[in-house]
Amino acid sequence: MATPIDTHHASTPGLFHRLGAWVARHRWPVLIAYLIAMVLFGVFGVQVFGAMKSEGFNYPESDSSRAAAVLAEDFGITDPAAILAIETPTDVDNDSAAATAVLDQVAAVDGVESVISYWSTGGAPAFLGNDGRTGQAIVVAEDGVDREELAAEIVTQVGGEQGDLVVYAFGGEIIGNAFNDTITGDLARAESIAIPITALILLFVFGSVVAAGLPFLVAGGTILGSFLVLFLLTRFTDVSVFALNLVTGLGLALGIDYALLIINRFREELAAGRSVPDAVAATVGSAGRTVFVSGITVAVALASLLVFPQYFLRSFGYAGIAASLLAVIGALTAIPALLAILGRNVNRLKVRRGDLAPKDDGVWARLARFVMRRPWPVLIGTVAVLLVLAAPALGAVFGQVDERALPPDNPAAQAGEVLRERFPGNEGSPYEIVLLQPGSAAEVQSYAEEISLLPEIDRVTTAESVIVDGAAVAPNPDPASWSTSDATRIEAVGNVRPIDPAGEALVAELRGLDPPSEEALVGGLAAEWADATNAVIDRIWIVALWLAITTMVILFLFTGGVLIPLKALVLNVLSLAATLGALVWVFQNGNLQWLTGDYTVTGTVDISTIALIAVIAFALSMDYEVFMLARIKEEHDAGASTTDAVAFGLQRTGRIITAAALLIAIVFASFLTSSATNIKQLGFGVTVAILLDATVVRALLVPAFMRIAGNANWWAPAPLRRLHARLGLREG
Repeated sequence: MATPIDTHHASTPGLFHRLGAWVARHRWPVLIAYLIAMVLFGVFGVQVFGAMKSEGFNYPESDSSRAAAVLAEDFGITDPAAILAIETPTDVDNDSAAATAVLDQVAAVDGVESVISYWSTGGAPAFLGNDGRTGQAIVVAEDGVDREELAAEIVTQVGGEQGDLVVYAFGGEIIGNAFNDTITGDLARAESIAIPITALILLFVFGSVVAAGLPFLVAGGTILGSFLVLFLLTRFTDVSVFALNLVTGLGLALGIDYALLIINRFREELAAGRSVPDAVAATVGSAGRTVFVSGITVAVALASLLVFPQYFLRSFGYAGIAASLLAVIGALTAIPALLAILGRNVNRLKVRRGDLAPKDDGVWARLARFVMRRPWPVLIGTVAVLLVLAAPALGAVFGQVDERALPPDNPAAQAGEVLRERFPGNEGSPYEIVLLQPGSAAEVQSYAEEISLLPEIDRVTTAESVIVDGAAVAPNPDPASWSTSDATRIEAVGNVRPIDPAGEALVAELRGLDPPSEEALVGGLAAEWADATNAVIDRIWIVALWLAITTMVILFLFTGGVLIPLKALVLNVLSLAATLGALVWVFQNGNLQWLTGDYTVTGTVDISTIALIAVIAFALSMDYEVFMLARIKEEHDAGASTTDAVAFGLQRTGRIITAAALLIAIVFASFLTSSATNIKQLGFGVTVAILLDATVVRALLVPAFMRIAGNANWWAPAPLRRLHARLGLREG
């Protein structure tokens, strides 16, 4: 094997080398300032827990949102604050007194405008359950009231058993509150599992108690600082509570990654005979530069989530950018400062025998050389395995989060199940059609009759009448509230579940009809669900293009070649396809519940969670790509052949990448303990993607590809070579 050539000390120290030297000289002020910042981050950032929201899945600029705005402004129609299903012990009529007493209690809650129920309407069939024992009630909120607080108060007042009655409370805000409570508890449980296990593994990976504690310095500052950033953002925009999961997961992940890389390099520099200050400067000059490029790459990748209009997804973008940049700051300041203070004491309290300094030869170098002796069989065989894993993705059915993502024993999930089973008419979730500048009443009536003939529609109501199967069966008792001077509304009750591919298909069918108006807006729960799903799907290409371009640019500036960035993109796509296949097989098809824990199988995978997994996995994959390429390129630039450079680079980074991947996998795998299915999906998906990337991709595909490409790995056209000479990301 070629002997690595020392290239650490350029004649003119570069920016990162100078930063490391400065931190070493001012180690105590730097460390104290960082610790003070952590305390301030914690004091002020903890307020984020009361300022975040639990919704954010809808597309604000969609037709369904526009329909909701017109319905609210022109007709005073808003989504119910709550939908109640009241189960009586014998019969809805025999037990009417008890049910009415409960509803009077609901009506007395501050912020409730009215309650419309089976009992208040004189026994309207639409409000009667098919069991004869359950009646439905719709709670309407006053304008301007805090709907989340109102929903929580209604659940507190009447939810659950009320004497001989059982009250099931459902609604958007009730579901949101249930998710909020669930996620908060799940987050604490996941951390209580992940952190102790991570700490134990860190002891072995770092080899000493002292070194194993350093990642928590970066992770702590990153997590607390990200909390503060998100809290400040809540002052200006909505931020989803789900983003807290990414803050903790990514904070720990990057803290571990960057600490491993820097401590490993610091030990190398000490083993080479450098003094502690020189070792710190050289470490920041090499590994610190890699950390910086990695952090920028992760932040840029996660910034792609800002493309989506739903604040649920944008919140993960905010969290990811904050966490990655704060992790870089901590890794380039706090860890070097502490290393300058500790010096060789970083290896104190060893838990592993032998020298902790990295070796030039070992299992990773031997594996790389084994792969590079037979690159084509390894490449073809590995790609074939990934394609087999990806195959289930061809049958993916995308959906959105609803109450079924809650644990089956959650009261909100139980309420949803009761409403589905006993009230199949979906009275609480009609399709609201708003006709802007409508034609004549006869034209509107003919259009409504056409809608009523659709097999998925049970009943249509217009300003004039109630229509069933193309014929008017009753007059509308309150026609004045259905039309204004420039708009009229039509309400259609379907017989398919709104939040379901069948509901989405019905929305598309309604929108495909020719309306007697200048414009027709289809709203309601099903339309909101369909619009949110399509908003993600329609923007996937923008995210993919953003990731492709930024990856090409950053890796080109980092390596000077054009083939390596292309290789990174192709391998990432393969890895992500395999991950999507695994997600579909497990969550859409309901396999491996012994591993993931129980959840409700809906026959879909959440499209928002898929987008998150893809972006997070891509970002962490690029993190590992930068780690590995940095060492390979360093050796190649020093004169080593491609084969020797790859073997040495994998040897020096293979253990780091694998250890970091294992630790990050533990962090995200702890999300499988969550009661929310979408958080389970996030944990499972990121875990699979990380493990695939750190093992199959880094250990097999990268060496095989680079061996086949040879010197072409570093090729670029002359104009791009000149550009890299001027703008390349290099030290010195």
